[in-house]
Amino acid sequence: MAAMTNLLVKDDTTGTVVEYTFYPVTDTPIPYWRTRIAGVPLEGQMRLYVSQEKVKSGQYKVTTKLEQPVMETLGASGTSAGYVAPPKVAYVNTAFFTTFVDARSTTADRANLVKMSVGCVQGASSTTATGILAQTAAADAWKNSSLPITLAHINLELPN
Repeated sequence: MAAMTNLLVKDDTTGTVVEYTFYPVTDTPIPYWRTRIAGVPLEGQMRLYVSQEKVKSGQYKVTTKLEQPVMETLGASGTSAGYVAPPKVAYVNTAFFTTFVDARSTTADRANLVKMSVGCVQGASSTTATGILAQTAAADAWKNSSLPITLAHINLELPN
């Protein structure tokens, strides 16, 4: 099993690249990480989950879920006593990455599936070698990775 460690994720929502740290919260019942952004209430922290289950077909379903809450913007007005309500979550953007793999599949099979899927998401086009990130050197990088989310999808090892 992969150990649960801090995970660093980059975001450029504000125009400047910011690196967020997702801290391990629990591995029971499923591994779960959360950010600790200063000044943001618990409900507004980003969350990351990874789960695995064996479905009726005998395949393994591995899912990574990222939730990104968006906080309301506070207005300048309050009550006559000066009370301004704290911000609340306006909405939550959520992304899922799910793989269904047969127990008979190899690590190389699963690594190639993940690599090709990520390649599609990062900009597959009608021109070879295009996209956001080059895939030419990624063949064994996915298969040999020791990173927790990658291990969950390729080696079927959940972080703990």
